[in-house]
Order: sequence, then structure tokens, then C-alpha cells
Amino acid sequence: MTDENKKVDSPAEEALEEAELARENGQTVSRNSKHLIHCLSVVGQIEGHYVLAEQNKTTKYEHIIPALVAIEQDRSVEGLLIILNTVGGDVEAGLAIAELIAGMKTPTVSLVVGGGHSIGVPLAVSAKRSFIVPTASMTIHPVRMNGTVLGVPQTLSYFDKMQDRIVRFVTKNSSITEENFRTLLMNTEELVLDVGSVVEGEKAVELGLIDSLGSLGDAMDCLYEMIETTEKRYAD
Repeated sequence: MTDENKKVDSPAEEALEEAELARENGQTVSRNSKHLIHCLSVVGQIEGHYVLAEQNKTTKYEHIIPALVAIEQDRSVEGLLIILNTVGGDVEAGLAIAELIAGMKTPTVSLVVGGGHSIGVPLAVSAKRSFIVPTASMTIHPVRMNGTVLGVPQTLSYFDKMQDRIVRFVTKNSSITEENFRTLLMNTEELVLDVGSVVEGEKAVELGLIDSLGSLGDAMDCLYEMIETTEKRYAD
């Protein structure tokens, strides 16, 4: 199809498509702004290979993955803002999303609001720059599995390998040391009937887990600066 024959959506049709995108997947694209920014919200549990109960607020990885591919190849999208408020979910699905974000050339900034639970930690650090609001927290605990688990060495080995993958990803994409991160994972004095830690916003920055303390305006300013730096580099 030639350029002359391509269908051009009317403003009303574009607005309808964007409203549907926001309703279905929690995604928005800001057009009347300094730069064209795509906002992606990752909330609730990350739904992976199994469908969760209807009462659970979920983010489906089969929606997020193609959205990330579309954002990366869309030359009109200049930056990606990821808003995070998670309560865990499928570890492998969450790690897959985090790896895709980390591998994007599009400028990316993450903002943790509310909480970043379990797999929300790799998702937060996967962006090129991460922010957390002062009242948010990061819940860090070892990999665990619901349902029947066989108490055999092979199962423990699988858990160890999965945990190592997450630790490597987090330490590679943030400033926290492996020793400090594993200490937070194995803390037995903070969570009731569980192992792990809850790290509030300022402490997360102090540990190097998150880059900066700030809110929406700070995250947007950082994203604009990244976009303009990239544009200047290409211009030179």
C-alpha cells in the first residue's frame, strides 16, 4: 500500500483508540506536550501463564510485551514512563517484562508509587532511571511458589537458580551490592511469618536500590532531559 492510500485516522478515531488502550491496558500517550511520552502502568499482580481470580487487580504480560515492542519501534514515541504499584505475581513473567524494558533504546524512567512487591523490584530497576515517592515501599523476599511443592533437592536447586537470576538482574541494573540485597532477602526479623524486608522510599535510595527520591514531576523532568540528551547526541 502506497503512502497515498494509507488510511489516516481522524482525531476522534485516535481519541477513541487511546481511550480503549487506557481502559484495557492502563496505557496512555500524551500528544499535546513537550515530548511524545507513552505512560505504562504496571499494577496489582503480574499475571503470567495462569489466569488469576476475577477479584484480583492484574497486569497481563501478554498485553505488556507487545506494547513494549510497539513503543520501541514507534519513532514518534520519544520516551516511556512506567508507573509501578505491584503486589507480586508470576516471577518469570515479571522478569521477562523487566528484561525487555532494560533492553530498550527508547529513554525509560520508572516511578514506584504505593508499593513494589517482590517481582516489582526488578521491574523498578529495569528502567534507565528509577524514582520512588517518599511514602512508597519495596517489599523484598525470596522466591516462593503456591500449590504443591515436592520436597526434593531438585526443587531447592530450581529455587536457588531462579533467585540467582533475580539477584543478578537487580544488582546489574541498580547500585545495590549483592551482599546487601541478599541480606534484605533473608532478613528474619521484619516480616511476620515470612522472610524478607520492607524498604521505604528514602531507604531504597540510600541502599542504591532506586536511583532517586521524587514524584511525577521529577520523573518527567528526568525523562525530558534524557530525550533531549539523546536528540543532541544524534544531531552531533
